Amino acid sequence: MPSRILKEFKEFAIKGNMIDLAIGVIIGGAFGKVVTSIVNDLVMPPVGLLLGKVNFTDLYIRLDDKPSSTLAEAKAAGAATFNYGLFLSTLLDFLIVSFVIFIAVKQINRFRRKEEAKPDPKENMKECPECLSEIPKKASRCKYCTAVLEAPAAERA
Repeated sequence: MPSRILKEFKEFAIKGNMIDLAIGVIIGGAFGKVVTSIVNDLVMPPVGLLLGKVNFTDLYIRLDDKPSSTLAEAKAAGAATFNYGLFLSTLLDFLIVSFVIFIAVKQINRFRRKEEAKPDPKENMKECPECLSEIPKKASRCKYCTAVLEAPAAERA
């Protein structure tokens, strides 16, 4: 039993599935960092400016009654905080990443449907009885050896 599982794992790893998965995870992590930077460095500052010069990283509620002017100051004091500004930034990250993944999957599925819709080119072919070349099923003469072929049954009727 363990040798069978080991054999299946070896086939899985050799086929490239594990490598494809690792590459996907690495690219996904890098993409997540880029989106986080876009949100934190490019999107949130103008939104904060439009909302009255609000810095979203400093939006928090301190859960005790002691005052502090910044989130860093509250954390340094060891206070419990409700960081809704950071949550909004993370939520925006998630929405952007999930939208991009949605568009990518939609595009991939569209390409797959096009590939599945293509008819098999050999489906409309037959073999010449004289020279054994592939010719269209509707042909009445072989284009290679010019042998006269029997007309398909549908055309004889």
